[in-house]
Amino acid sequence: MMKFEYYNPTRLIFGVGSLEKLGEVASKYGKKALLVIGRGSVKKAGIFDRALEVLKKAGVEVVEFSGVESNPRLSTVLRGVKVLKENKCDMVIGLGGGSVIDASKAIAAIALYEGNPRDMFIIAGRTPKPPEKALPIIAVPTLAATGSEMNGTAVITLDDGEIPIKTPMKSGAIYPTVAIVDPELTVTVPKNYTAYGIADIIAHVTESYFNGVGGTPIQDRFAEGVVITVLEYGPRAVENGRDLEARTQIHWASIVALNGWVNVGTYAQFPVHAIEHTLSALYDVPHGAGLAVLNPAWMKFAARYNPQKFAQFAQRVFGVSSEGRDPLEVALEGINRFEEFLRSIGCPTRLSELGIGEITEEMLYDWAEKTLEVRRDNQGRLPGIPPLSKEDIVEVLRLAL
Repeated sequence: MMKFEYYNPTRLIFGVGSLEKLGEVASKYGKKALLVIGRGSVKKAGIFDRALEVLKKAGVEVVEFSGVESNPRLSTVLRGVKVLKENKCDMVIGLGGGSVIDASKAIAAIALYEGNPRDMFIIAGRTPKPPEKALPIIAVPTLAATGSEMNGTAVITLDDGEIPIKTPMKSGAIYPTVAIVDPELTVTVPKNYTAYGIADIIAHVTESYFNGVGGTPIQDRFAEGVVITVLEYGPRAVENGRDLEARTQIHWASIVALNGWVNVGTYAQFPVHAIEHTLSALYDVPHGAGLAVLNPAWMKFAARYNPQKFAQFAQRVFGVSSEGRDPLEVALEGINRFEEFLRSIGCPTRLSELGIGEITEEMLYDWAEKTLEVRRDNQGRLPGIPPLSKEDIVEVLRLAL
């Protein structure tokens, strides 16, 4: 039986034209904002200037902090904290993709944190000390993918050690105070990153669908509904970036996928994300591209252990016929159709397509070990259904070759 608590304090302002409310909203939380952006795409698209204009009209002073990477690094976050403190900013506005918003959350929390920032993050073998407070955070996403604008997680690459580690901090303190989601801000996202975002959205719901507890029929149908919506509108958004209806539906799916509605009560684990975090930490792989490769590979492995659930997914989402067929056969057909969909919108589906170079067996074992160094259960396995040993992770990676 399900038993859970659900909490989401983020105020959501959604719809085309919502950017115009940024100044009015921000003025309620302070007078000077650290405006966090990436490496220039919001300036090229004219979004930065539009944001500055509405903030200025509302009397909010802006201090720019730019240069956040697609896999944001702790060193970058700490530079942002330094700029924030030097300029005495009283709020943080993240204007960009999920990486920018994650960095904004971390900056807002670390600015008020008295301990070692590294202690906030989840690393195997120790108890994290998540932040208990943060400056007001306003999230203005320009990409539909991570859903970071309405959850309490920030994934950061810790680059202060010998080997970079990509891992989350999780805290109620870092839910954005307000999320202003204007799908019009996503129309200039290129086709490849639109497709990567779609893969990310789907991975968020399949992680809870397949890696949560049983007996969650409503959540199952939430998840299936999100995926079906993405399958319908995703190709339209890739084909014509200025299709506002498609952009709107994809962005709403992105938010719903990870704001807690889909996975509440499932106690979901995220093994596919954990493996992908290793790749993006080591090789700076775009997160959604890595998930497009690893999610179908993991599904092929895990379907052997839970064929009925994978067959259900194949039937309900992809319309695979199950009459007189073995559940595993049905499951694998559904997974193949999913992989075909990802390829059809331009996603990579093999490790060789990620720009890593020649991949050896030794590298697969190294990646598995590094994944378990960040996340493992008491038996040394990566949590999920089924839990993955080092050999299991290597097998998943082999299926992605």
